Amino acid sequence: MTDEKDTPFLDEIDEIEDDLDLEEDVLAEPDLEGLIKERDQLKDRLLRAFAETENLRKRAERDRRDAETYGGTKLARDLLSVQDNLGRALDNIDDDLREKHKSLTEGLELTLRELLSVFEKHKILSVAPEIGDKFDPKMHQAMFEAPVPNTTKGSIIQVMATGFAIGDRLLRAAQVGVSSNTSKPESTEKAED
Repeated sequence: MTDEKDTPFLDEIDEIEDDLDLEEDVLAEPDLEGLIKERDQLKDRLLRAFAETENLRKRAERDRRDAETYGGTKLARDLLSVQDNLGRALDNIDDDLREKHKSLTEGLELTLRELLSVFEKHKILSVAPEIGDKFDPKMHQAMFEAPVPNTTKGSIIQVMATGFAIGDRLLRAAQVGVSSNTSKPESTEKAED
């Protein structure tokens, strides 16, 4: 039932198959070891690509968190002098001036409180050591050393400026005076007698 016109096409297909000279053995038994090796290589590359993608995701998340927490570090450092100046201005107002210019004084106090509130909102916390605390070079800057009676060597004897930290990073160390006293405090000496 085939037309004579279709026959040349069938003959061409037969000729192409003959030209290819395909052996049925090759098609039936592929190189199994080669395929397994190729599969293992592709699997290894895929796992490495997944690991690299996961590492990039984690790094991007860490960078985002750091930028959120520490992005304002430079601005915060610059604002510390504003906080210092407001504090000094309030410390230098005596009772007479406070009474005369009550609204101005209250305005300064409110401004300082608002600035400290904004600091806290952005995780900028003060580092305020107490007199008698042990000197910590990671958090404090020793401005001077002096032998003070009834103190132990390395204890804080004066706080000159409060320090600040943002997150777990120090913006400015607290400026302190440190005891260089080498003798024991009197209370300890009396207890030993």
